Amino acid sequence: MAYVEDRIIHDADAHTMEPPEWLEPFASAEVIRYALDHFSIGDNEGDNEKALADIEKARARQADPEFRAGAAAEVMLRKNYLAPGAWDPADRSQALDDLGFSSQLIFPSMPNTLIEEMEHQAEPDLTYATATAANRAQIAFCSGDPRLLPVCFVPLQSIEHAGPHARQAINDGAAALLIPNRMPKHHAHSHVGFDPVWAAAQEAGIPVVMHVGIPDLVMPPQHRNNGLPPEPDFHGGGENFRSVSYMAICAAPLQALSMLIFDGVLERFPALKIGVIELGAVWLPGFLRQLEAAFDAFERHEQRLGKLSIRPSDYVRRQVRVTPYPTEPTGWIIENSDPEICMFSSDFPHVEGGRNPLRRFDREVAHLPADVQERFFRLNFEDLMGTAAYVPAAAA
Repeated sequence: MAYVEDRIIHDADAHTMEPPEWLEPFASAEVIRYALDHFSIGDNEGDNEKALADIEKARARQADPEFRAGAAAEVMLRKNYLAPGAWDPADRSQALDDLGFSSQLIFPSMPNTLIEEMEHQAEPDLTYATATAANRAQIAFCSGDPRLLPVCFVPLQSIEHAGPHARQAINDGAAALLIPNRMPKHHAHSHVGFDPVWAAAQEAGIPVVMHVGIPDLVMPPQHRNNGLPPEPDFHGGGENFRSVSYMAICAAPLQALSMLIFDGVLERFPALKIGVIELGAVWLPGFLRQLEAAFDAFERHEQRLGKLSIRPSDYVRRQVRVTPYPTEPTGWIIENSDPEICMFSSDFPHVEGGRNPLRRFDREVAHLPADVQERFFRLNFEDLMGTAAYVPAAAA
């Protein structure tokens, strides 16, 4: 019995869990050396040796026949490197059979945080070379199963590099382009120099997405200096979630969305779709209202606002899709925003997604009309992904 049965559900947030040799077939010696020197994930952030040792322990368990025999029954219970299909594509296809999702948007894990830090610390040539290697590894992982949709990173560190890098990722087989949700170091997300990135995505019919990286980076480091003992993260979660991180997690993507709207990116590229993934959604109703308030207050004084052909919140409805956390009031969010925006996600196989996100979301949206539920679990994802979303022939 699959986790999902008798209905079409797409998973807008799933991940690979990369072993240390993940980039080797695709990267230069310099990139491999840098990645290994900075390899850190999960509750071992900052401890390279422990991270690698824990992966080897998980690899040994994954090779044990008795452990593997229980994979189907525990497909939503095993997390991170112990999850079925964490890094082996054949196992992932079997895991997807056991999950029952029609398709999964597959984000990297370790490269997400690695490249996010590199954008602010490394030389651009090294950043983009690392992103290219990570993207090709992600595409290779997904290449044998049309249900697995690879997400490829496009750093915004360099205006000169970003456009060609985006086109290369698309040519290699990207199903979505991942940009940082944090502000680039030297310019805005909406800088006109990035128009080749948006043009490439729009032309290819694939979305540009933002995803949580390192939540603690959205706040000044002094927030940890409160004179109290350190708090554990979200039960060992891979992105080090804590309550204060959650309260600030939407700040960076809301800045990015505001600029993409007010600076006219979504006006110039009306078919471009934007996904805001694993960054919560409880902010959505207030954000729509705030966009309208800002427009009404500043329209007479800002030329850029006068160039917009529709209301700012209408750009969100038309072009932006968002994944709530399973712990958020999803029904309330949809009722107070728009049925066309929110999407289901599992965060498989990360701990943060929980053991039964489907049950949580089903409870949250049970009172909504059937067509609204269908939008949440299926249609909004298909709108985001276009032809890349895999739909079984019988349900097409």
